[in-house]
Amino acid sequence: MQVVDLDELKRNGALWQGRRSGLAPDSLLSSGWPVLDRLLGGGWPRAALIEVLSDAHQGLSLLLPLLARLSARPRWLVWVAPPHVPYAPALAAHGVRVGQLLLVRDVSAGQGLWAAEQALKSGACSAVLAWPAQLQTAQLRRLQLAAEQGDCVAILFRSVRTAAQGSPAALRLLVRPVPPGLQVEVLKRRGGWGGDSCIVPIGPEAMDDGLHSSGASSSSHES
Repeated sequence: MQVVDLDELKRNGALWQGRRSGLAPDSLLSSGWPVLDRLLGGGWPRAALIEVLSDAHQGLSLLLPLLARLSARPRWLVWVAPPHVPYAPALAAHGVRVGQLLLVRDVSAGQGLWAAEQALKSGACSAVLAWPAQLQTAQLRRLQLAAEQGDCVAILFRSVRTAAQGSPAALRLLVRPVPPGLQVEVLKRRGGWGGDSCIVPIGPEAMDDGLHSSGASSSSHES
């Protein structure tokens, strides 16, 4: 008979615990928003794939506190095919060190996916943000495995129309604008329930997330 160590299962995130997170504290990164940390059971999962589903490219402002902290490390923040050219002054105002940003633009969907996967598993990046065209489950799984391999946070910004699609992502969030901020609903969370939601009180100044101050278009969002 095999003896199972429940504490070890909890540390590895392999034990489902109802509405409590099964992830160890050192496998989470604080979002910088206390209400969001409570919703997520402690913060963003590290070395994992995160999907942010929204319309009009909303949701990046939720990630700015995390990106600011990660940019202090000697690793890159890679942006793959963002919908607009990142506006450096707005990012810097949120504490993001723009010298740590690498921008991948003017690439095909296949090239963008390849670039994201290579950056994730390189070990040289803290986070990879991507705005991909439609992805298959197998492609999402490759990105999840690459994030684990490179100890890197993978963040995909996708359309709300993909909410019904199955995904191996560790975390899937549905984001909607609701004054005075953004409503965040958990569609899927490794080690916990989906269905819970909160409102993150993001003011107008924080909504200037560095993408909407430049009119230059970079890519088309999936439909």
